[in-house]
Amino acid sequence: MAQATETPTLIISGFHALSDPLRIKVLELLRQQELCVCELCDRLDVTQSKLSFHLKTLKEAKLVNARQEGRWIYYSLNLAQFVLIEQYLSEYRRFSQLLPARTCRDDP
Repeated sequence: MAQATETPTLIISGFHALSDPLRIKVLELLRQQELCVCELCDRLDVTQSKLSFHLKTLKEAKLVNARQEGRWIYYSLNLAQFVLIEQYLSEYRRFSQLLPARTCRDDP
């Protein structure tokens, strides 16, 4: 029996990080520009402690980069990781032509 290849940990953590609405909002803000934690808190109207948990998840998934300047940490998108996830998903496109169209039981 052939074994399926194991899904890389970064892909799994990427999907996990993308599964939360607040983390998606963070990424949407970072699409426009690099922001510090205080700016993210203000724009999202969340406490720094709540946001820190979500930023940690995004960093562990390598979806964001963090750099410290003085006492502030600035966050930006790590586009290379988004490319990796996009490449992973693109592998599924090849199956779309192989799979038969599904019909609902209620279809005549």
